[in-house]
Amino acid sequence: MGLGRGPMSTEKSDTRKPLPDRLSLDPRSPYFDQDVLAQGVGIRFNGVEKTNVEEYSISEGWIRVAAGRSRDRHGNPMTLKLSGKVEPYYEGGDEGNGPGEEAEA
Repeated sequence: MGLGRGPMSTEKSDTRKPLPDRLSLDPRSPYFDQDVLAQGVGIRFNGVEKTNVEEYSISEGWIRVAAGRSRDRHGNPMTLKLSGKVEPYYEGGDEGNGPGEEAEA
């Protein structure tokens, strides 16, 4: 997804926090959660894995993605809000639920 591009945690999956309904990469956002992001979060949007997601909301059914390399006047990336089915997951988790598994079949 883009969320959680930091170092992967080596903790057991039993200690992982449940994924929040809403999560943001921006440290100034009230929806920023460093503990969850450090574990590596991936996003499937309408069945397609996305790697450029800046923020998501499961209940409202949207993601915010960077709009190219454009920046606003404060230096933050310009984003587009896309609506659809949002499926977050922890990267490097269960072997059977990986997004690339369909390619082998």
